[in-house]
Amino acid sequence: MLEAIEISSMPSSDASDQLFARIAEDISNKGYSINPSVLPVELGSALLHHVLDMNEDKFDPAGIGRDQQLMLNEFVRSDEICWITGESDAGKAWLQWTNQMQVYLNRTLFLGLFSFESHFAHYARGDYYKRHLDAFKGEANRVLTLVVYLNPEWGIEDGGELVLFSDEHDQSGIKVTPLMGTVVVFLSEDFPHEVLAANRDRYSIAGWFRVNTSTAERVDPPA
Repeated sequence: MLEAIEISSMPSSDASDQLFARIAEDISNKGYSINPSVLPVELGSALLHHVLDMNEDKFDPAGIGRDQQLMLNEFVRSDEICWITGESDAGKAWLQWTNQMQVYLNRTLFLGLFSFESHFAHYARGDYYKRHLDAFKGEANRVLTLVVYLNPEWGIEDGGELVLFSDEHDQSGIKVTPLMGTVVVFLSEDFPHEVLAANRDRYSIAGWFRVNTSTAERVDPPA
């Protein structure tokens, strides 16, 4: 079974800290960080094997919004997702690694990141996600968006690029090829982005570092 892959140890702290330091510097200077093929190889391999070994019924059509406002809208997006809970060895290792990133970014950028949520995303041939923001200013608690790609030997002809726009007026954007191990981080409120249609199956992880906006009436982030 592919799920039986063992993750013998977490990536070395030195290698991870070097990446986290680059991300922190980029976020501080320009609000986004694009790092091709830097995800630790062992972690990336485990995540890829896990997602390919998952039953199709684990994935649900992706929606727009959150909680009671969640709705399906194929005009906006047509991908499918599966939330990562840490029940698998690969998912557990992923959450350990992102927790290391959260601790580092809080220590260096004082962002007050409180929690992290993420899901696998599967884009079949022709799937897309139109231009959108992950959070609206002052109305949400997503602070940083994290995207990791799980697509070996991905070529330009395969499409499926992430396009990251500098602001609402930017019409060209920066295109990111969804190649295996590429790590992208950006401020959730500041960068509109879209996913272009893929020409073959495309796998990624999308995640969000959040702050805590709990009140007496509402617990957030929800369990």
